[in-house]
Amino acid sequence: MDIRTTCLGVLVMGPASGYEIRKAFEAGPFSHFAEGGFSAIYPALGKLTEEALVTCTVETQEKKPDKKIYELTKDGRKHLIAALSAKMPGEDKFKSDFLFTLFFAEEMPRDFVTEAIDARIEWYRNKVEQLKACEGNPSKGRHFVRLFGIDVYQTEHDFLVRHRQDFINLTENPGKNDIPASARAAE
Repeated sequence: MDIRTTCLGVLVMGPASGYEIRKAFEAGPFSHFAEGGFSAIYPALGKLTEEALVTCTVETQEKKPDKKIYELTKDGRKHLIAALSAKMPGEDKFKSDFLFTLFFAEEMPRDFVTEAIDARIEWYRNKVEQLKACEGNPSKGRHFVRLFGIDVYQTEHDFLVRHRQDFINLTENPGKNDIPASARAAE
């Protein structure tokens, strides 16, 4: 999905600043299936404003730069629905540095694999809690997508918990290549 469409999607939920839009991708309702960074969001909002798909009002703030608040227009809502309805969604793309690293677990130091797995288990646990906290009063579609995300992350968490020792046992020469995290950070 392109950044213009995802920005319009965030604005369906109400007026927001660029910062608030980014937070929707980082820690909000879109965090488990969409991305949007500042470098892409602001140019997209500029184009959407030029095309009258969103409006922009400036709020003056004390001791801070002015805050731009973007709001979806009726044409913006129509554009969003047209963009979403134009073609069937493509296949999900899944990329993971974590899984790429585990692919070579038998080549890796045991302590590193252990730390990586434990950190990822904790990350999944936090992600599930974060999505559970996003409940609010969502539409049926938003509720379904949130529950889908919770289930996916919970399944990934549970898989790693069940197979943690299996991955650790894959490591080559336990103890021989172990490099403590503090030593890696100093390198």
